Amino acid sequence: MRLPPFWAKRPAVWLAQAEAQFTLVCISSEQTKFCYVISQLDQRYASEVEDIITCPPKRNPCMTLKTELVTLLSPSREQRVCQFLTLKMEGRKPSQFLRQLRILVSGVPDDFLRSIWSSLLAPYVRAILTGQPKGN
Repeated sequence: MRLPPFWAKRPAVWLAQAEAQFTLVCISSEQTKFCYVISQLDQRYASEVEDIITCPPKRNPCMTLKTELVTLLSPSREQRVCQFLTLKMEGRKPSQFLRQLRILVSGVPDDFLRSIWSSLLAPYVRAILTGQPKGN
């Protein structure tokens, strides 16, 4: 089994891909998962979690490592809100733009998010979508 190269910009997505790979080949051992994950970290990221790599916890070493990587490398809530407030559609499809907004501010009520999203769309796109049923 080969994991894709570590994606530091989106560690939670990369870790979900790794978990899918583990499931496909029936790997359930925390220690085995831990070894696969650390094998994909380059020096820059391995040094950030050096304490966990050199002295892994006896219980749930992979879960501990995953939690720490996501905490260290994911943008803070404040950073995500700033990105949300400055995000532009920039050639994306409206559905892609909405998905990106949802990722940035997960937990925000969907009606509120759709209202913000709609206000950021070009007027001609809003006109087209007005007659469409609500979808995901």
